[in-house]
Amino acid sequence: MENAVKLIVRGDDFGMCHAVNEGITKAFTEGIVTQASVMVPCPWFTEAAALARTHGIPVGIHQTLTCEWDFLRWRPLTSGPSLTGPDGTFYRSVAEAHDALDHQDAVAELLAQAALFTAEGLTIEYLDVHMGAVAPKAYAEVADKLGELFLYSELARSRGLTSIDGLTERDTSGKRAWLLNYLSTLQPGLHVLVVHPAVGGPEIASMTGPDSVPYRWAEEYRIADLELLTDPEVIALVRDRGIELTSVGKTLGGRAA
Repeated sequence: MENAVKLIVRGDDFGMCHAVNEGITKAFTEGIVTQASVMVPCPWFTEAAALARTHGIPVGIHQTLTCEWDFLRWRPLTSGPSLTGPDGTFYRSVAEAHDALDHQDAVAELLAQAALFTAEGLTIEYLDVHMGAVAPKAYAEVADKLGELFLYSELARSRGLTSIDGLTERDTSGKRAWLLNYLSTLQPGLHVLVVHPAVGGPEIASMTGPDSVPYRWAEEYRIADLELLTDPEVIALVRDRGIELTSVGKTLGGRAA
């Protein structure tokens, strides 16, 4: 239908930690999340893979070349020397990683992440990135080698998407109003809303300290996302407006053109 409003609600960071895995699963089974982006090098990847298989959650690879937290640190799957800082874990920021990364190291790491993803019995619906575009040429080469669709905000329209927006970074006090307005005013087309749901508790609260740049992203933003994504009023608005909740695989085929 030409006038259909289609919405992909993408839960990011699946596999990062147990609290995120719980949040994304709840938002998928009880809310409006329609797919999840998986972080393969992270400690809770295998649980995320099991949850995706159990609940039929469509998944893509959240290509990971950075690690932003103070106390939750993860390492690459490969041994490329340019991938890590002095502590042997990924760099903390996009800028640091971009300046340090060797192209071939990045390609080898991203291909290893894809191989482990599929070894867990998961089907790649798309590729995207964690935090930001650390290595654009490496992403392009990997997408070409895998024959998979790379979806990033700058490529939205060229990939058949009408818009890509984010919920998480909206200020908590105004997030509910923003989401209700967003859903109320969506125009016909295919839209992506990026979210980061998680359950609260000691695990996610302890990932980073209060003086850290991403502090509010650790727990505050994610709990607020989960509450809204499972909110009865939000769910009713999606239903009443006739918004078609969908995934990349259902709408774009999940393969590169």
